[in-house]
Amino acid sequence: MKIARLVFNPIQENTYIIWDSTLKAAIIDAGNMTERENEVIEKFIADNGLTPEVIINTHGHFDHLLGVAHLCERYEAPFAMSKKDEFLLANASASAELFGVRGGAMPEKIDIDLDGRESISFGETELKIIATPGHTPGHIALYEPQSKVLFTGDTLFRESIGRTDLPGGDYSWIMRSIIDNLLPLGDDVKIYPGHGDDSNIGHESMYNPFVVEVLNQEVNYKN
Repeated sequence: MKIARLVFNPIQENTYIIWDSTLKAAIIDAGNMTERENEVIEKFIADNGLTPEVIINTHGHFDHLLGVAHLCERYEAPFAMSKKDEFLLANASASAELFGVRGGAMPEKIDIDLDGRESISFGETELKIIATPGHTPGHIALYEPQSKVLFTGDTLFRESIGRTDLPGGDYSWIMRSIIDNLLPLGDDVKIYPGHGDDSNIGHESMYNPFVVEVLNQEVNYKN
């Protein structure tokens, strides 16, 4: 599986294009918002001969939704996200404006509900779906076991974690998601977050202050 990261919009959101030998592709967290950014992602797809089969979101915050409607229409691809985050779609444009971002067209519905689903596929690749609530109620991570690659969205960043002070956020749940669902995947699993640089589980277990304080039992994250 091949991975490309494109950084879009004023929130500096990571949009990932992933594909395999079939040249079928998935786009994760499409944050492109301007005509120029649309041209950048479309040129990359065309230059590499890719066919996007599905547009997947780890969660429903506006900065990860900005390019979804455009790409779904452009490539006639379905939109996949947990319906537990569907409530965020209606207010996505208003949320963008609160952060000084021009929202534009946002997706109005989810075509493939990832809530409770074990995996989603494109080409010859199967991505495991891991529920990671906390940043939002319906947040998920996407794991490809053969490559040992994990797309963590806004749950786990390099040496940080996602905010839990936004609607639907919960500190206890995000730490449960990280400690119970992500760390057991193994130290050598590489993580690709929704913002910032990539990392791996081993690094975060050692140097992420939010994770370390829980592992050292300095914080009771379950209460």
